[in-house]
Amino acid sequence: MDLKDVAFEEAPIGIVLSQNRIIQTCNRTFANMLGYDQTALIGQSFRMFYSSGAEFDRIRDVGLEPLKSKGVYSDERIMQRADGGMLWCRFRAHSLTPKEPLARIVMSFAVISEAPPVALSARERQVLGHIWRGLTSKEIARELGLSPRTIDDVRARLLRRFSVRNTTELLTRLTTFDL
Repeated sequence: MDLKDVAFEEAPIGIVLSQNRIIQTCNRTFANMLGYDQTALIGQSFRMFYSSGAEFDRIRDVGLEPLKSKGVYSDERIMQRADGGMLWCRFRAHSLTPKEPLARIVMSFAVISEAPPVALSARERQVLGHIWRGLTSKEIARELGLSPRTIDDVRARLLRRFSVRNTTELLTRLTTFDL
């Protein structure tokens, strides 16, 4: 194995090359963080890491415009592990074909923490993902086509559930769960 191969396989973050949301290659770190055998992931759709087709489509739609205009996109997201558990990670993408951003893309995934031992609704996961990106309730509402009041209600529910006073404490609490 040459040094480039070693660097790819042993990188401290998950790395994936995808074509049209199908995994072409990935490193061992990516497979391990999601609980899969590396060879079993090749040729698989990223759909397997999301709890629903709607969530899979929403994740795609969020990053398309930045990938088209800048060729790069990043966020924090929740992905489903092989064992059904959830993983919170920082996601970064670089499109090699910006005119068709998902045609060929290099992605990295860095673990933030294992998901908290609390089941979150799809809407809570959606809002929390936008909070991770630093968006206000108004900005989240605009992106999701909801009212700011609805977003405030979800935000308040999350604060109560995790017994914290504000979103800064919420994010801190979620990033301190043991791996």
